[in-house]
Parts: sequence; structure tokens; C-alpha cells
Amino acid sequence: MVLGGPFAILPAGERWKDGTLRPAFGDLVGAGAIAARLQGTPSPEAAAAIAVFHSVSGRLSDMLTSCASGRELVERDFSDDVRLAADLDADSVAPELLDGTFAAER
Repeated sequence: MVLGGPFAILPAGERWKDGTLRPAFGDLVGAGAIAARLQGTPSPEAAAAIAVFHSVSGRLSDMLTSCASGRELVERDFSDDVRLAADLDADSVAPELLDGTFAAER
């Protein structure tokens, strides 16, 4: 499948317990992992996300487990989810938002 461009990859962020927004390290790393696989010239923001991904890719599971959201997930007994998030190229499909509904794009 060939994608037209330009398009955006948005690391969504999270909320602290008091409701204020916080950056989401895992989202930034995930955006960098996706952007690193794309052809073309990345924006400065995408280039930064790619650099972060490359800087942690050799220890991805440890980094995701030790970041704020990873620690919260482990504390809530979702350590398997954090481990799965560190598996690169684990699936052959990606969700595509079509008319307000996600569908599998192959």
C-alpha cells in the first residue's frame, strides 16, 4: 500500500493523576518507530521522534517498563501489555480510521 502525504503521526500524551497533561514517552517512541520506516523527508518533529526511537531501540522493553506510564501499567498488573508494546513488527495489520470507525488495513 502506498500512502499519499503529507500526514501526521501524533503521540497522544497522557494525564497525571491530577488531570494535567503529561508527555507520553511510549507514544513518542512509537511515533518514532513508525516514522523511521517511512520514505520521504521527515518534519523536524518526526526527526526528533525517530532519534528518540533509535536511541532506545536496543533496550526498548526496559525503557517502556521504566517510564511513568509503563510503571503505572506494571503496578496495575498490565506488564504483559508493556512487553507487547516493545515488540517491533509484531502485526501485519494497522488500524485505519474510516468514517469514525477503525478498520484493519492490510
